[in-house]
Amino acid sequence: MTDDFRPGPLDQTAVEAREDILVFTSEPLAEDLEVTGRVQAVLFAATDGPSTDWVARLCDVDENGVSLNVTDGIVRVRAATPGEAAEHVVDLWSTSIVFKAGHRIRVQITSSNFPRWDRNLNTGEPEESATTARTARQQVFHDPARPSRIVLPVVPPA
Repeated sequence: MTDDFRPGPLDQTAVEAREDILVFTSEPLAEDLEVTGRVQAVLFAATDGPSTDWVARLCDVDENGVSLNVTDGIVRVRAATPGEAAEHVVDLWSTSIVFKAGHRIRVQITSSNFPRWDRNLNTGEPEESATTARTARQQVFHDPARPSRIVLPVVPPA
C-alpha cells in the first residue's frame, strides 16, 4: 500500500486544487443532515474520445474548510460517441454519515483517479493490451436539459 492511498478519510486540499477536478460545494448546512444508503452521481457529460472514465467523490467540508472524502465511485464508458452528451450514473456505493450543521457538502468530478482506479488511455483499446495514451477533452453539463446531480439518500430528522 502506498502513502497515496491510505484507507479512511483524507484531506482533499491537494486534489481539489488540481485543474482537472471539478468541485461543487453547498452552502453551510443550517442543521445536521443524515445521509444513509446508496449514493449516486448522475452526470450528463461528453468526451472527444471513444472511451473514458467518470469519477465522482462525495466529501464533508468542516467549518475550517477541511474537505474529507466520504465515498467515491467510477464508471467506465466504452464506445462513446465523441462530442455527444450522454447520461452516466456513477455508483458511489453506500454510506452512513451525518453532515453536521455548519459543514458543507462537496462533490468532486474528474475522469481519472489512478492508482485508486485502473487507468483508461481514452483510446477505446482493450485496457489489458493498450499502449497508446491520449488526452481526452471532457465536458460536464449542468443545465435544465442536462441536470447533472448528486443523489443523496437523506434520512428525515426524527
